[in-house]
Formats: sequence, structure tokens, C-alpha cells
Amino acid sequence: MDPHGEPGAHPLGPLEQALHAARALVLADLAAREVAEADVVSMVEDSVAHRRWWVEQWPDGVGFLPGLVAQDVQDALLERYGRWPLCPVCPTGEPHALEVEPELGPDPHWVCHKAGVKVAAVGGLGGATPS
Repeated sequence: MDPHGEPGAHPLGPLEQALHAARALVLADLAAREVAEADVVSMVEDSVAHRRWWVEQWPDGVGFLPGLVAQDVQDALLERYGRWPLCPVCPTGEPHALEVEPELGPDPHWVCHKAGVKVAAVGGLGGATPS
């Protein structure tokens, strides 16, 4: 007898899968910008734990997890280290951070509001290049 359920079944439920996916996307962005240090990864874990409770209260928000975790980590980094991720699109002027858009919605992207462009999907900063 298979202790994990049916053959081919995912051992994690949909909520845990969504939380793991959000975690992986944000970690990919942190790694792409070379800031995935242990204390920063702990910020991601703290956000995932908080958002687990949040999505248990509002299951319809499961699709919003990647953007929310990204915003949580961005806020935590701002308090401790400064703006992140810095905009790769604007070569001149004051350095500024990208923002997650939509703030509460599916398919979140990193956006430069100064240039008015989408830079990358959350999880896709490794492939983002300045235009």
C-alpha cells in the first residue's frame, strides 16, 4: 500500500503546492539579483508562513500568493537593507525599485512605473534585460 495515496498523486494539497510555487518564484528573483542570503531566505519563509494563514481564511486568494509573497519580501528588505529589486530599465536618474502589479491579483509582474513598462513576471527577473 502506498503511504502517499494514489500512484501519481501529488503528496501536497493544492494550498501547499501554491505556497511552494510562490516561494520558488520569489527565491528565483532573489537569486537572479544575487540577494538570496540565508537571512533573506528567512524573510521568504516568514512570508509563506503568514500567507498560509491568510489563504486559509480566504481560499479564493490562492492565485494571488506569488505577488503577495513578493511584496512581503520587498517590504521586509526595504526595512532592513533598502530598495529591491532595483529597476534594470532606467539607466539614468535616481535608482528606484520595481513594483508588483497588480497589488492583489493573479499573474503578478515586476513593473517600472517611471518608464511605464512590465519588466518581468514575478519569478522571471533572471531573464529581464534593460530595454
